[in-house]
Amino acid sequence: MLIYVLDMFGTAVFAASGVLLAGRLRMDPFGIVVLASVTAIGGGTIRDMALGATPVFWITDTAYLWVIFITCLIAMLAIRKPKQMPWYFLPVADAIGLAVFVAIGVEKALRFGASPMVAVIMGVMTGCGGGVIRDILAREIPMVLRTEVYATACILGGIVHTTSLMLHVDASIATIAGVATTLTIRLAAIRWHLSLPIFAPRQ
Repeated sequence: MLIYVLDMFGTAVFAASGVLLAGRLRMDPFGIVVLASVTAIGGGTIRDMALGATPVFWITDTAYLWVIFITCLIAMLAIRKPKQMPWYFLPVADAIGLAVFVAIGVEKALRFGASPMVAVIMGVMTGCGGGVIRDILAREIPMVLRTEVYATACILGGIVHTTSLMLHVDASIATIAGVATTLTIRLAAIRWHLSLPIFAPRQ
């Protein structure tokens, strides 16, 4: 139940990030809902299609769609009447949602008989896929392709999760370990502005 609640929280946060980007690009309400939706459920949709888990999760549980629509309404009102909010609120909330999404992706892939390596990939896809689609639609370089420690945190969290299960650790503890790893690395990257080295040819 806790994972489900956190999943809804992550859906709302990811949707809000899509609304903020759409607002910055001066999109109409339809564009805002589209960008929010692909950000919130795009990664999970790709995961389910890749695993053959059809119908995809938001078709069988429309609570995800309601969370997105309600988040869009609240976020659009908040944009029109901006209030002072700590700079770290959205990044930290995003990190929590990211960590939960990765764990859910790993667990679902394993339930469908995927290998640990594929499960980690599905976890990364669940956490990052929606953001990649959002950035492509907004004509921006996706965050996971830049220097930010984002996908790296997902990969390491997924590895800890699957490795714990391979060592016969209790499933709930393995999930918590994976979530904690992704969250800790992402929060550390936010706090100390950690980034990966840039590859560039010498002039």
